[in-house]
Amino acid sequence: MNGKIGGIATGIIIALIIIVAFFCTERIPAGYVGVVYNMNGGIEDKVLTQGWKFVLPTKKVTKFSIALEPSYMTASKQGDSPDDESFEIPTKEGASLETDVAFSYSYKLEEVPNTFIRFHGQNGTEVLKSFIKPKMQAWIKEITPEFTMMEIVATKRGAVNATLTEKLGERFKSYGIIIDNIALADVRPDEDTARAITEKIQAQEALEKAKVNAEKDKVEAKRDKEVAEIAAEKARIEAQGKADAKLIEANAEAQSNKKIAESLTPELIELKRVEAERQKAESIGNWKPSVIGGNSMPMINMGE
Repeated sequence: MNGKIGGIATGIIIALIIIVAFFCTERIPAGYVGVVYNMNGGIEDKVLTQGWKFVLPTKKVTKFSIALEPSYMTASKQGDSPDDESFEIPTKEGASLETDVAFSYSYKLEEVPNTFIRFHGQNGTEVLKSFIKPKMQAWIKEITPEFTMMEIVATKRGAVNATLTEKLGERFKSYGIIIDNIALADVRPDEDTARAITEKIQAQEALEKAKVNAEKDKVEAKRDKEVAEIAAEKARIEAQGKADAKLIEANAEAQSNKKIAESLTPELIELKRVEAERQKAESIGNWKPSVIGGNSMPMINMGE
């Protein structure tokens, strides 16, 4: 009998231990920390890190993500955006554009206890819904008027996203919240605005194409000019070479004639003349040289 009672008591003790363990343990997922609120002493300075933790029933644990979590504000159901959370943003011209927004957020580890107090004991998900998303929408609307409709829709979307990430990141930092990679994921203008944007984009593309063609024509004209200059220079060099060759030839001929002229004597000239007359007379069979004096040069009888 005593053994049976002892077994029952042991079973009860084990059951109580299991029940206590169930109600007094808290699981902190990876990438999260837990803020401990003690009903007897308020917020504890030390936060709980990932893993199973033993927590007394008099304490409450509130979880915050310290790893970047994606979040969405879209017209369709996506991620943590179960309803239509898209909104309209103003532009520099005063037009309105409907947009979806995607971003990443986390809570700064050392600021988590203060964040818990600031938002009256809300957990990270509740702070996202009650504070981060509403402020995200309001602050984006304050910044987009710095940009034109064309820049937001097409030409400077990356610059717009970078500006939003930088400026809103600074604003949320003072709340112990880290914001990263804000993006206008989908911008939807109305029909008339979309048509105007399309026409403007086409005009811009045509202008860019014209600039490219003009630059191409400029390059080709410069190339043709360089080719013509090279051809002209080549022709000039060739002409100069021919002129120099003729000058050299003329100088050589003049030098030759000068040497010949210097080598001619009266006797040689007379001899050449007689030789020429003899050849002429022989060709007609009538050659009789004339001799003047015993030692004189034979002369042609020009009368005969």
